[in-house]
Amino acid sequence: MAMPLRQSIRVGTYLFEQKLRKRDKFPLIVELEPLYACNLKCEGCGKIQHPAGVLKQRMPVAQAVGAVLESGAPMVSIAGGEPLMHPQIDEIVRQLVARRKYVFLCTNALLLRKKLEKFTPSPYFAFAVHIDGLRERHDESVAKEGVFDEAVAAIKEAKRRGFRVTTNSTFFNTDTPQTIIEVLNFLNDDLQVDEMMISPAYAYEKAPDQEHFLGVEQTRELFKKAFAGGNRRRWRLNHSPLFLDFLEGKADFPCTAWAIPNYSLFGWQRPCYLMSDGYVPTYRELVEDTDWDKYGRGKDPRCANCMAHCGYEPTAVLATMGSLKESLRAIRETVSGNTPS
Repeated sequence: MAMPLRQSIRVGTYLFEQKLRKRDKFPLIVELEPLYACNLKCEGCGKIQHPAGVLKQRMPVAQAVGAVLESGAPMVSIAGGEPLMHPQIDEIVRQLVARRKYVFLCTNALLLRKKLEKFTPSPYFAFAVHIDGLRERHDESVAKEGVFDEAVAAIKEAKRRGFRVTTNSTFFNTDTPQTIIEVLNFLNDDLQVDEMMISPAYAYEKAPDQEHFLGVEQTRELFKKAFAGGNRRRWRLNHSPLFLDFLEGKADFPCTAWAIPNYSLFGWQRPCYLMSDGYVPTYRELVEDTDWDKYGRGKDPRCANCMAHCGYEPTAVLATMGSLKESLRAIRETVSGNTPS
């Protein structure tokens, strides 16, 4: 696991505090969406399907920061849409970093080089660039030529200026173990990004492309083969060891979507950012008024093929904290990782 040691200690302390307070539901990282507008039309995304009036809205800084503070989560993933299109995104980041929240700004990187001067390198801040494959494969997934080359150039420039850069890669049923290996080798060895997140594509109901999402068994077979030969340990993957076990079928967990809640222009989304069963104004209402027992694989048909990190990574983290053996395993992988802390 490539999470920097300082961040690992902070998250571990936070989880221990929740245990002492006997809280059974709490946020680990908030998925913050301060806008839905985007400058790409990716086939696997349903965010830009909102009406034009919604796409024009931008969340006020105070509302965005207030939601994160209300939740109490130590980490924030700012998504969208394309966050760099928000005119005050730098101020949102600045205020969250000032409160020592670990902030990941998710971006397709088309605007990144133009916006870099608005941000300041910090151990609490990282750009998370979306990369779904090498040049041809990535450009096909985002339906626009030249995006891969611009993303690579932006990553290099951001790293040159001292920013932490992570990546997020979504894989579909058109991928093979080899295409996964190729892109992760490139990100890990050639670009030398700080951390990499991987995710099997989930059948997001508003996405234009409904034919190329992965099933559970497909996901397990795909990652089992991609992780073979020592790749899993060599790559700087930003996941707990147990979640990687989960992806390749060595472990199974229930969904804990309440730990990675989504806050958007409409409020706190129930139950997760991939499904929309209504919105509530506070995180407390989300936790207390949602029937969590009815969600997850084997319960809700919409969850049947979901192995997304927003539902299962926090379960893996909690299972790690509840086991001395798994805690020591996670610590070993953190300390032995290649990423500077």
